[in-house]
Amino acid sequence: MMTNRMGVVLAGVMALVLLASLSLFTVDQRERAIVFQLGEVKEVITAPGLHVKWPLIQNVRYFDARILTLDTPDAERYITSEKKNLLVDTFVKWKINDARQFYISIGDEAQAQTRISQTVNATLREEFGKHTVHEVVSEDRKEIMDIVRERANLDAKKIGVEIIDVRLKRVDLPQEVSESVYKRMDAERKSVANQLRSEGSAAAERIRAEADKEREVIIANAYKEAQRVKGEGDAKAAAAYAQAFGQNAEFYAFYRSLEAYRSSFKSRSDVLVLEPNSDFFKYLKGPGKGSK
Repeated sequence: MMTNRMGVVLAGVMALVLLASLSLFTVDQRERAIVFQLGEVKEVITAPGLHVKWPLIQNVRYFDARILTLDTPDAERYITSEKKNLLVDTFVKWKINDARQFYISIGDEAQAQTRISQTVNATLREEFGKHTVHEVVSEDRKEIMDIVRERANLDAKKIGVEIIDVRLKRVDLPQEVSESVYKRMDAERKSVANQLRSEGSAAAERIRAEADKEREVIIANAYKEAQRVKGEGDAKAAAAYAQAFGQNAEFYAFYRSLEAYRSSFKSRSDVLVLEPNSDFFKYLKGPGKGSK
């Protein structure tokens, strides 16, 4: 009898546990839950915590409430207003804003990402076709991406999704275009370098000519000053000689003769051919004879 009672109690406990497992469910703060009753949407639960549902006739499906990232695996090719091709790599930040609308209109995240990717690509293609390459890669890019986000968000609202942001990760030129651009840039840089070299050579020649001119002016001024100083020295020397000659003409003549002898007989190999009674030997004669 006791065994039967324990079996009944145990069965009752197991039934309660089974009923609780079928009736209770939890919603994480990062999730949204939709309660279905016989296949129809009964309730959308956004509050995290423990919740109750009717077992067997109700079931629950969860949807991610976090901000999700749609990252394109390959770069897409777009054409600008200049008819130039660009390879553009983008990513999109989005989240499920209305779980009921999301389930009714699209169903799951994979289909939602496909829909968002198609909308963003179509909008980017249209906007890039209105702008130049410079505008796409310059400060105008933010304005372009804001337009893309707003237009993509209008379509996303129809499926219960909000587009948080659309960004460009990379903008490149195709390989065939890049090579021609690099060649043109290389030619332009070489042209600029040659122009700078030419301007530098012209400036160097001008500086060199000015330096040579200044050198000639400095040398001329120095020669002029040297000649002036020399003239002043010669004048002073002539004045000194004249003064000395005026004071004692005989001594001055004797001194000049000594200077002449010194210069003439500097080397033993020197030969002078003079007459014996020449005035050159005036002071070489005996004492007192020089005055005769």
